[in-house]
Amino acid sequence: MQAWQVHENGEPGEVMRLAEVDRPVPGEGQVLLRVRAANVNFPDALLCRGQYQIRPPLPFTPGVEICGETEDGRRVIANPALPYGGFAEYALADARALLPAPDSLDDAEAAALHIGYQTGWFGLHRRAHLEAGETLLVHAAAGGVGSAAVQLGKAAGARVIGVVGGAEKAAVARELGCDVVVDRRSEDVVAAVKEATGGRGADVIYDPVGGAAYAQSAKLVAFEGRIVVVGFASGTIPSPALNHALVKNYSIVGLHWGLYNTKDPKLVLRCHEELTELAARGAIKPLISERVPLSGAADAVQRVADGTTTGRIAVVLENGAAA
Repeated sequence: MQAWQVHENGEPGEVMRLAEVDRPVPGEGQVLLRVRAANVNFPDALLCRGQYQIRPPLPFTPGVEICGETEDGRRVIANPALPYGGFAEYALADARALLPAPDSLDDAEAAALHIGYQTGWFGLHRRAHLEAGETLLVHAAAGGVGSAAVQLGKAAGARVIGVVGGAEKAAVARELGCDVVVDRRSEDVVAAVKEATGGRGADVIYDPVGGAAYAQSAKLVAFEGRIVVVGFASGTIPSPALNHALVKNYSIVGLHWGLYNTKDPKLVLRCHEELTELAARGAIKPLISERVPLSGAADAVQRVADGTTTGRIAVVLENGAAA
């Protein structure tokens, strides 16, 4: 079978190599999945660089989120068991963690429903307890993680402010349903958000960026607001001033979605059921900006790493896997 492999750490476009390899053999509790589509995530770039919290042995195949097919024909969503990731014709996954792919979504959309939307659901509802009528600010609102949070926020009845970088991404954020869009490249984010909220700020701030975005969040969070720390796509991990959180009376909450798979797997299943229902009635729909063949995976991961994409890129294996 064909699979992308990383033999040394570095930039995805330089270290990912497409090779002919043996089909992986499932271990205890694992299943073999034929990959139908694999979603490109920022953690795939971090895996290539050796900067992710999980460091699989070299060589490994990246690809942490797929829609696949079981040997008995079931269409499922899974997080592949590294080192046998999703940018390949076949991948391995934990049999207990398989989730049914929603009938309302195609393979690429189903592959993109898992990590970003589960992260958004847990971040907004479990950690920040977002309520209808509140104001939600989403950094990188046109990206894969941000676009999921925008849709989930709108579905929850929140007023959503999206912060983006560039006119193209601003247009995407508007199409997603953002009530207010702020282009950080041409506007003063703090001034624009304060004007949009009458000086009050946002009740919940969803931050997958870190760095300068977090500094803006601290200035924009409302009284009794919540800043949800989701990731550090900027490459800079901020050091919050806790005295500032004290005097402004706001909360800083972290969200590591992967922990719920071990701490509370039943809650992960409940989340998936709610996401499936939202998808069925059209309240959420993964924003797939591009569908590329397996041969285009390395370029796609590099572009996601560089922050030049909007929505999600999906690697689609249209003709199925070779024997």
